[in-house]
Amino acid sequence: MEKQLSFNRSLTLLPVVLFGLAYMAPMTVFSTYGVASEASQGMLPAAYLVALIAMMFTAYSYGQMVKAYPVAGSAYTYTQKSMNPHIGFLVGWVVLTDYLFLPMINFLVAGIYLSVAFPSIPTWIWVLLFISAITIINLLGIKLTTNINAWLISYQFLVIALFIILSFKGIAEGMGTGTFFSMQPFFNPDVSYSYVLAGSAILCLSFLGFDSVTTLSEETIDAKKTIPRAVSLIALIGGCMFIFVSYIGYMVHPNYTFSDPDSAAFEIAQYIGGTLFSSMFLAGMIVLCFASALSSHASVSRLLFAMGRDSVLPKKIFGHLNPQFNTPIYNIIIVGIFSLSALFIDLVTAASFINFGALVAFTFVNLSVIFHYFIRQKKRSPKESIRYFVLPLIGSLFNIWLWTNLNVNSLLLGLIWGAIGLIYLMYLTNMFRKRPPEMNFEDKESSVETRVPAS
Repeated sequence: MEKQLSFNRSLTLLPVVLFGLAYMAPMTVFSTYGVASEASQGMLPAAYLVALIAMMFTAYSYGQMVKAYPVAGSAYTYTQKSMNPHIGFLVGWVVLTDYLFLPMINFLVAGIYLSVAFPSIPTWIWVLLFISAITIINLLGIKLTTNINAWLISYQFLVIALFIILSFKGIAEGMGTGTFFSMQPFFNPDVSYSYVLAGSAILCLSFLGFDSVTTLSEETIDAKKTIPRAVSLIALIGGCMFIFVSYIGYMVHPNYTFSDPDSAAFEIAQYIGGTLFSSMFLAGMIVLCFASALSSHASVSRLLFAMGRDSVLPKKIFGHLNPQFNTPIYNIIIVGIFSLSALFIDLVTAASFINFGALVAFTFVNLSVIFHYFIRQKKRSPKESIRYFVLPLIGSLFNIWLWTNLNVNSLLLGLIWGAIGLIYLMYLTNMFRKRPPEMNFEDKESSVETRVPAS
């Protein structure tokens, strides 16, 4: 007879926060620096502030749903249990685009950076090396993954600290605005706030990662308390850092037009630190890709495990845990194989899938709070109405607004993927005549030891 499989609970608040920050990647502030600066007409710090406020509503909703369902599965689980199992399946299916393509896009970007640094080595070799290394580390367990992430994040913070120090030095010597304090990046009467909102629509996706730690709920000690705190801390720490770095960047380089917006931050790095710092900066961008790929690879393998354990996906493959390392090894390998698409897919297509999947997840997590607490549990006192209706409604409306800012490719590809999921759901449920398989939450919180097949 085979007992129910479950993860070991070994993670505390700090490694969970570090995992989420690695997924978010602190240096991602530099990835969209030029594009977002142009979109916001130089008011990048203001755009980040708006994005942070908006994302904190969604972070709050993730925290509330983790208290209700402290298990792997994230948006898929929350929608399935609070709204409808069929809708939950479709949300999980669409969210797979976000989770599956994020590791791949990191492999692709890392390959591009390294091929620039070492032009004699083809990009595909770097991509294969990255995929192999990330897959092996994830196979060996979540504690190793989080420990490595701690070191990778430390280097990113070192590069960011040097960026800030060199910027301060440059400003003191008369670079840029020549002053350390100005309200111009936050309030400029010559710039319409519509530009700030346009910039925030781009930057909200820089926050991807605060939600990823919900997939670690079954591996976290006291998940009902730890995960909500971690989700809010990750969004807040990341957002504050983005605001501060973009503010310093503006003060040392107020001109928001660049020769190449995609590499604007590298241009500033050369401007303030010369060849030595620009080399360290380039290394930081490689570390960013590695850390984000490591975390996102771990997250999607656990989302697939949740769907496999439900028998939504074949259970023998997707619902399997290795008894030695306590990791979903088949899922980790499958994600590694899928990531080989980095060898032939382009950044625009991958980003389109990620954007669509992320906003679907954010919207339905907010709506899940309303359905679970306000509608089903009838928590409707004045205070509860604010907590379980008003706040998540604001979060969902903001994410719906972001949908309207997606490009046509994002919407088209996302809808095609959703249609494929709908067809599979119709097959799985015999044309909706029966419910999709659902997760049993009984004794999940007490299942803190590894469960293996019993003889």
